[in-house]
Amino acid sequence: MGLLDILLGRTRPTAPDLDRLFALPSAAITLQAAAGFTPTGRGAVCFATVEGAAFEQTHREVRALLDADADRTGPPVELTQDGYGYSWLVSRRSPDDLSTLVNDLHAVNTSMEVNGFGPQLLCSLAGFRDERERRLALVYLYKRGTFYPFAPLPDHNERRDSALELQIRSALSDDLRMEQDLSRWFPVWGAPGL
Repeated sequence: MGLLDILLGRTRPTAPDLDRLFALPSAAITLQAAAGFTPTGRGAVCFATVEGAAFEQTHREVRALLDADADRTGPPVELTQDGYGYSWLVSRRSPDDLSTLVNDLHAVNTSMEVNGFGPQLLCSLAGFRDERERRLALVYLYKRGTFYPFAPLPDHNERRDSALELQIRSALSDDLRMEQDLSRWFPVWGAPGL
């Protein structure tokens, strides 16, 4: 960053650090102890919709990479679109195998980044539930390199449990690099990995 950038108040964007995803399994232990949430075995990578042969080739590479695993139920990675026009690559694993799910999310992100689709990557998430069937996602913001919790209320009216989200942020602040700017805690309504 140069002197002119400092004088004009410009900042350099944070570089994505996909290795931060590997902190999720240890954070899940803290999450279970602090709030009773356990992994669902579902996770997803969200990106701005991309079309064309280059993306299709990347999608085939991701499927081939993840298809080698025989412990999976269903397809290795499923491509879906939400109601807002964003695309999601969804991975499903056994709920007690969060480490492998995180490896899947990392592989999907890395493949997209390596093939030139890094600017389209938005976020990744891992899903959790508690004994009362409340849903929670730990969302990784690709461009910020930070996490935040997202807890939709079960009434399907696109409302969220803000108090629970703040409780989770507090509980996981030593385990994950949490997003401090609450205005960046975007709701991921209808996220297929949740």
